[in-house]
Amino acid sequence: MNILFICNQNQNRSKTAEELFKDRFNTRSAGLYNEKPVTEKQISWADVIIVMEGHQRGEIAKRFPKQYLLKRILNLDIPDIYTHNQPELIEILNSRIEELFQPLVK
Repeated sequence: MNILFICNQNQNRSKTAEELFKDRFNTRSAGLYNEKPVTEKQISWADVIIVMEGHQRGEIAKRFPKQYLLKRILNLDIPDIYTHNQPELIEILNSRIEELFQPLVK
């Protein structure tokens, strides 16, 4: 499964998630407001897009309206207060991903 993790800058949350789950899924990460923002090609690649905050879903809808309607986009609801690979962030990511994907495993 191809999973694209998206946050604001692709420095902390989405980058940590990409690295954390690369052994379980095909992962990539991107930012919305950095020097190289997420592209349509990245959106197309993903089977599932996981954003860290609700407003990021809206930004994807605005930038990629056709793709938005075709993609499964999930929100982890993780605020932008963590640093890259911060233990608390890793714990939250593990917990939220487990919650999201547990129904698929059963």
